[in-house]
Amino acid sequence: MTQSQPALPQPQLEKAGITFEQYVEFTPEKLELRNGYLGYGGQDQLGFHLAVLTNMGLLSAIQHTGLSLWLEALDRCVREKLATVNADPEVAQAILNRFNQAMADLTAVVEYLEE
Repeated sequence: MTQSQPALPQPQLEKAGITFEQYVEFTPEKLELRNGYLGYGGQDQLGFHLAVLTNMGLLSAIQHTGLSLWLEALDRCVREKLATVNADPEVAQAILNRFNQAMADLTAVVEYLEE
């Protein structure tokens, strides 16, 4: 009987635990620092990174990183998704306009808070 790989950890706002199976599957046996990166021998690190974020909680992660970096990440991610939206050109433009305005508003708030 073949054991299936456990589900990837799912980070939440608050810190949460991972299962023992997730720990065994996604934590490198030997953690190395190579060229400034934590990891081991070219392994896929997604599960490990998600486990760390799950344990830390996204609220804690954002508090220790800076809001402007999270806005930049959100901007890039949403723009990539918007580039693949299959909609009438007018609808796609309206969505992009709303997103641009939302990002401008959020950026203004974050700049004020980070002063």
